Amino acid sequence: MIDVIELENLHLAIIIRSNYSSEGISFFTNENDPLQLGYMNRPKDYFINPHSHNKVKRELEDTHEVLFIKSGIVRIDFYNENHDYLISEILKQGDVVLLTEGGHGFKIIENAEIIEVKQGPYIGEKDKNRFAAVEDSEVIYRITK
Repeated sequence: MIDVIELENLHLAIIIRSNYSSEGISFFTNENDPLQLGYMNRPKDYFINPHSHNKVKRELEDTHEVLFIKSGIVRIDFYNENHDYLISEILKQGDVVLLTEGGHGFKIIENAEIIEVKQGPYIGEKDKNRFAAVEDSEVIYRITK
């Protein structure tokens, strides 16, 4: 299953659930997004031609990041650009999330191993704007179909 999280005209995230499966190749981002997220399902002996990537100068303003939940359970809290809390979602082992717009915070519900991928270079505290987290008593979970 793919969950797209959009609120207040913000494209907050794309979540690829651990049970997602599809034939061939699918991309969930468009070619203009600063970080591309795709899924491949290839049969045994399928061959991807060797290749290298050309050096292309890119200008980025936003930092997008991908988290792979290797183990555990994580609550992700979403915020708008004014740092107002919006909604929360639970991520479990095998889930992958691409974070795009707005703000986000995390609460580890069950011991978790997380792999993070984002654009660099990292510029320390200039890279982030920290703000107060939502209280547990105020958390609202997104209703999924």
